[in-house]
Amino acid sequence: MTRWTTRLAAALALVAAGHLTLHVAAQSAQPATSAAAAIDRIIAAPIDAGKVAGASVAVTRRGETIVAKSYGSADLELEVPMPADASFEVGSVTKQFTAAAILLLAERGKLSVDDEVTKFLPQYPTHGQRITVRHLLTHTSGIKGYTELPEFGDLMKLKKPRETLVALFGDKPLDFAPGEALVYNNSAYFLLGLIIEKVSGQSYADFVKANLFDKVGMAHSYYCSESAVHRHHAHGYDTENGTLVLKGYINHTWPYSAGSLCSTALDLSAWLTALHGRRVVSADSYRAMTTPAVLADGTKTRYGFGLGIADIGGRRAIAHGGGINGFLSEAEYFPDSGLSIVVLLNTAGPVGPGDLAHEIADAVLGKIDSPTATFSGDLAAFAGTYEGVGRGRPTTVTIAVEGRTLTMKGAGPPSAPPQTLAYRGGDTFGVNQTLVIFEREGGRVTRLRLDTIGGHYPLKRKSSPS
Repeated sequence: MTRWTTRLAAALALVAAGHLTLHVAAQSAQPATSAAAAIDRIIAAPIDAGKVAGASVAVTRRGETIVAKSYGSADLELEVPMPADASFEVGSVTKQFTAAAILLLAERGKLSVDDEVTKFLPQYPTHGQRITVRHLLTHTSGIKGYTELPEFGDLMKLKKPRETLVALFGDKPLDFAPGEALVYNNSAYFLLGLIIEKVSGQSYADFVKANLFDKVGMAHSYYCSESAVHRHHAHGYDTENGTLVLKGYINHTWPYSAGSLCSTALDLSAWLTALHGRRVVSADSYRAMTTPAVLADGTKTRYGFGLGIADIGGRRAIAHGGGINGFLSEAEYFPDSGLSIVVLLNTAGPVGPGDLAHEIADAVLGKIDSPTATFSGDLAAFAGTYEGVGRGRPTTVTIAVEGRTLTMKGAGPPSAPPQTLAYRGGDTFGVNQTLVIFEREGGRVTRLRLDTIGGHYPLKRKSSPS
């Protein structure tokens, strides 16, 4: 049975149960020329609106290049157009390279992903817990994330030994026992870089270049620097009060193996082709990299090793984004269609490259209308306050009933308005790519799981609203 017929069968089952009104739109791929024109419009819109300085995009499908193009400005002050081969800081897209490097070392017998971290970093404080390389790869270690620590705001501008940062986050108590939750964690990927260097005898930058960049033919990719001059490197911009400003300074000692790689759209497109074509790591390693992590209680997440694995716009996708001062990035691969999308922006602001990539996927493959589900039970059973671990701080989510829908407050920025949740079946609701999965004990809802792909937070119910 194909994926589409499986999805249709599941939808028809909900129709039969009276929970779902089915709206199926025909999905038809667009001719390359019309898709390219649509992509031009998608990327040009935020640039023309002054929300993004510039962009580079590469869209391919099964060896066919649909778009490989740059837009807007690489330098606003000097009015320099974005070069076709412009390089960008790609932030956390770096993580899949770090994960691949670890797996290559595992293939060579240098380590196992189930080795304890202290085998390679014997002085690292584990607070009496068993923390493995696998925990680092899947963000399930419980280690305190350094990018969420207030002290890092000052440290990130300084050049100091790496041990300074390790001591900063290593001395903090764990947020949870390893394996109990998934909280996106740059500290874990920083430690992975140290392990790569310890095991390989090379610097992280040299190992990645020799074993990944050179292997794939990524001639314009490199470890970023706050001072080195690189030909055709785009300048980055942040956003303050709706206005573009020069990006904030960060020393690249700190993003390191969690986010310090620079690349071009075409290089990353070549990487996606090679990685998902099984030409970077072995078939077993690739399977491990793209298999969602399982928590200690058996719950399946939607994150593998440096990659998210989830449906995007109704399509199965393997993807990861990145954000760092002045830059945002997105690299997506859709295995059922062979479509790869890379969107790089030299602006950190209100426009997300993931949203642009989703529009591009619809332009190339045709939009899929998601089935519309209607919950027929008592929505008040879910209302209440739920508390638990979060990224950098405790998370409190408030679920309320408004009319015939549920709303959620607290999953986004404090100033963000409540989000309306759509029914997804069973006791699961969602908004965009986030799933809100309610769990019951004795028929009563007692907790929820907030699954954001890059996070999986079990939250206990504190109260029901009066």
